[in-house]
This record gives sequence, structure tokens and C-alpha cells, in this order.
Amino acid sequence: MKEHQHQLENLAHFDALTSLPNRTLLADRLTNSMLQCQRREESLAVVFLDLDGFKIINYANGHDVGDALLVAVSKCMKATLREGDTLARIGGDEFVAVLVDLKNIEDVEPTLVRLLQAAATPVLIGNAKLSVTASIGVTIYPQDDTDADQLIRHADQAMYVAKQAGKNRFHLFDTAQDVAIKFHHESLARIQTALDSDEFLLHYQPQVNMRTGEVIGAEALIRWRHPEHGLLPPARFLPLIENHAVSIALGEWVINTALCQITTWQENGLNIPISVNIAAHHLQQDNFVTRLSELLSKHPDLPPSNLTLEVLETSALNDVIQVSATMQACLELGVHFVLDDFGTGYSLLTYLRRLPVDMLKIDQSFVRDMLVDKDDLTIVEGVISLAHAFHKEVIAEGVETIAHISALLLIGCELAQGYGIARPMPASEFPEWVATWKQEHTWLASNATLIDS
Repeated sequence: MKEHQHQLENLAHFDALTSLPNRTLLADRLTNSMLQCQRREESLAVVFLDLDGFKIINYANGHDVGDALLVAVSKCMKATLREGDTLARIGGDEFVAVLVDLKNIEDVEPTLVRLLQAAATPVLIGNAKLSVTASIGVTIYPQDDTDADQLIRHADQAMYVAKQAGKNRFHLFDTAQDVAIKFHHESLARIQTALDSDEFLLHYQPQVNMRTGEVIGAEALIRWRHPEHGLLPPARFLPLIENHAVSIALGEWVINTALCQITTWQENGLNIPISVNIAAHHLQQDNFVTRLSELLSKHPDLPPSNLTLEVLETSALNDVIQVSATMQACLELGVHFVLDDFGTGYSLLTYLRRLPVDMLKIDQSFVRDMLVDKDDLTIVEGVISLAHAFHKEVIAEGVETIAHISALLLIGCELAQGYGIARPMPASEFPEWVATWKQEHTWLASNATLIDS
């Protein structure tokens, strides 16, 4: 009976082929080792090993040869470990080692090197000399402060990195990177929920002709009505969705919301074109023109020319020729383009020559400091000259004072937006602002003219 009980315990806790601990015994030993780490204030390593090339040998030579190779390799690897360490087979050609009593993280590297060498040791089976290598992933507890199952998963993730990097090597799981990845995934999911729950809204910043006082348009700027953190600016969430599918869905929401707002204003006697920012990732989608056409078709009474798309000059436009063709197709729909933040990128002349834009927007960083920084003033003058040379309109953002208005008028820029004109505002406040501006612009223009002269 005792012998039978012993056999049952072996079947329950040890791998039948290699006699190594199985997944059940591994979990028990790992949990106990983690408790000892806490008491001793030491570290342990969880090592996930996957044999490279084993499946090819197994298929080519048969399962008996494959099993013999697994037994031989497992013996070689086990021989490299210390007495208190554990090597377990968790299935197929996958093994997990638990290395205990580590004083420093660096202590684990010599063992990993020995494991790689042991796994790659040629084995004579019959008349065939066979060899494999190993891809190894490692995570360290308690630096990776999680439970036993998650430690094994993290080591597994690191093993795949090692395999993708060329195999026959080890890779240490990056705890900080994992936290960042988790945060990013959670943020993407939260932003998608916010979009589904209608938590976003647009504010509108007026764009005016500083000489005539005409309100020529408004730039739509997204905000997030976060239920816990209040009204969030785009810098708090847009970088999180860059180059992700959520950015496309959000971009389409912005376009559609802007089109609806143009229609609403027109119905109330206010004809204000709106410009919206479009991400490079969104613009470079194969179906961009089709989707834009579908959005425009929902507003048949609205002239498409009332919508302008702003493309960042610093955007990573991978294929300028393809982007140019997309923009040309949008122009045929009646939609126009602005090259935003002009002057900040390294490829501005290429974009200016290749992309069919109607207007350049001078980056606010140059405009804001042009009164005190001669280099910024030179850049602003240069952009204006380029715009005129290429027969483009030019608009300055970041206009904060009457002195800015005067200086810009003096060097040939009449269109502007900025806090000196108006801050971004909810759509409901825009009509009243336009009415007030019509009363005030004469005073502003006369002051600018006096300074100008």
C-alpha cells in the first residue's frame, strides 16, 4: 500500500517522461520559495525555457527519439542547478526553473549561461548526434511583485522576446516596461469607453483677419469631460492613442461633430468654416477618402469647403506621394488642407512642394516669442515669404497681444488666432463672441494701424 501511495504521489507531482517536477509541484515549490524570500529579504528567479528546433527533430526522427532527447537535455540542464533550485517540465519542450537564495540580480546570469550551454550540448541517440538550443525568459521576485502564476507568465513573455531576437539567448523581463504596457492598454480601453459614452466635446478658437476684422473660421479643439479629473486638454490623452485604431475612431468623431456644428451655426445665420486636426496615421488609412465622403454625405446641404483639415508639419508621413494623392482626392470632394505648426519639422520644403495645401500655419512657439527673439522673428518672416512665394495663405497662431498683431501685419501676415484674440470656447458661446468681436475689432485694428505706421 505504501509503495502504491508513493507511485500515486509521483504521478501527481512528477513528469512521467523526465522525472522532473510537473506543473503542480512547481507551483507548490514556487509559492513556498516566495514566502522564504519575504522572510529572508532575498530574491528568486523564475526561468522559462523553450527548446529551439526540437519540433523539427521530433517530426523528422519520431517521438521515441524526441522523448530520448528531452530526457537527455533535461538531465544536462538539471545538472547545472544548485541543490535548492527546481527544474520542472510543464509540457512539450517547455521547462521552468526556480532559482532561489539570490542576493543580487547579477547572481542569476552565470546560471542562465550554463543552462544555455547545457541545452545546446549535442546528444548521441542511437547513431544520430542531435542538438537543440534554448530560448530563455527570466523574471525576478520580488522586483516583479506579483503572484506565482503571473511570474511564470512574465517569464514566458520574456522567453518570446528572446526567441524573436534570434534564439539561443536569455531575456530579462522588464517590470517597468510591463507596467507601462498595462497602463497604455488600460488607457486605450478607457478612451474607447469615453468615446462610446460621449465624454468628448469640441471647443472652438476663432480665426480672424487682423486687418479687416473678419472672422474667417474656427479651429476645433478636442476636450475630455473626464468624470473624475474634470475637463482634460488633448495633450493629456491624444499621445496615448497615437498610431492606434482608437485615434481613427476619435478622428472621425471630431470630423462628424464639426460638420454638425457648422450646420447648426448656419441654421442660426452664422457661416463659420471649421478646421480640424487630422492625425498622420488617420490620413494614411487606405479608406480615408471613402470614409470622409461618407461623413460629408450625412450633411448634403453643407458645402464641403466649410471643412478644413489641418495636418501637422511634424507628422510622420511615410509615403508623401500616397498622402498627396489622398489629399488631392479630398480636394476634389471640396475639402481643403492646412499645413499646421509650419517651421518646426525638418521636411518642410518637401511637404510644401509635394502636398496640395492651401494655407500654412506658423507655429505658435515662434509667434509668441517673435517680439523678443530675433531668430523667431526671422523664422516667422521666412515662413510668410515661403507662403507668398508658393501662393499659399498664411495664418499665425499664438497671437497674444496687440503688439503681435501690429508686427504680423507689418511683415505681411493678416490671418491669426491666439489668446490675444480669443481662447477656445464651447460652441454655445461662439455666436455671442462673434457679435462682440464685430464691435471691438475696429478698436483693435486702429491700434494696430497706429503702431504699424
